[in-house]
Amino acid sequence: MTTLVRDRTQLTLPAWLSKYDSSQQTLIMGVGLAVLSNVLFGVLYTYSSWLAPLSGTQVFLWRIIAMWVAIVSFMSFSGGIKKSLHTLQSLKTAKQWAWLLIPTPIFASQFWLFMWAPINGQGVQTAMGYFLFPLMMVIFGCVFFGEKLSKLQWVAVALAALGVTSELFRTQSLSWATLWVCTTYPIYYIMRRKQGISALTGLLVDLTILLPFAVGYLVLYAPTAVTTVAGSATLMLLLVGLGVISVLAMQTNVSASQKLPVNVFGMLSYLEPALLFMLAITVLGNPFEQGMLLSYGLIWSGIACLIWHGISSFRNNHKKLQNKSDANTTATLAKAA
Repeated sequence: MTTLVRDRTQLTLPAWLSKYDSSQQTLIMGVGLAVLSNVLFGVLYTYSSWLAPLSGTQVFLWRIIAMWVAIVSFMSFSGGIKKSLHTLQSLKTAKQWAWLLIPTPIFASQFWLFMWAPINGQGVQTAMGYFLFPLMMVIFGCVFFGEKLSKLQWVAVALAALGVTSELFRTQSLSWATLWVCTTYPIYYIMRRKQGISALTGLLVDLTILLPFAVGYLVLYAPTAVTTVAGSATLMLLLVGLGVISVLAMQTNVSASQKLPVNVFGMLSYLEPALLFMLAITVLGNPFEQGMLLSYGLIWSGIACLIWHGISSFRNNHKKLQNKSDANTTATLAKAA
């Protein structure tokens, strides 16, 4: 096994990663975390449909409670609570606390929409918002972090932008759900990235702030939701699963955003809306119009370019590493001779 130390966090990596340098290891880990988080979010997108007769808003509130229990249990077992408290104690100024707390309302609104939209006919529109989200992340990365895109990445962005434009011309409007996802979620990730607080600490803060509101709303305004869950072992087990999967999805997603360049993370984020779109159509039964084929076809062509770019970059890096290793071996043998 080999060990990588980054951002004050020690991670144990599989032995096969030892042949790569630290930057390559971080990139590979980031890509793996991003893919895993997208799959987990796909599972969560269908979760509300399994929790009937609870409404989307009620599922959102139960999700907050289940996630808080799951993350506190995990962090207590791993020793993360002490680290998080130490981090929070280091915040001394009002500006530091503002950077910590401002993203929480964004977090809450996005979580609510994610659980509410699929069972209220807004699944496809929300998926479109997640398609636009990576474009906004790319713009943020270029403007605020000075990151550069390759030619193939620019082609991918252009195809995605054409797809979105096509959809705008077709419908003559954008759903409020689409706009909310693509305009506010980038702010959450950028602020979490710039403040340098770990994914788990930020998530713990968000959930702890929201917990009393979730409990209070369920007790005072939705008591039937409490009695329904209390009387069903199946619903209780599903809610436990909701909490565990939610924590894993958010942890892997935010961790990926901290390990990858903003534009790379944004590009990989196209995997999630593709999954959400397919699930909204096939599993949740949201309507799909033939006119969408052109728009989404262009967007998916952009995704194909990103996949090809990733494969090509990995092969080139591997080839360079192999050539370097061969050169070092030759030099060592020549010196020995």
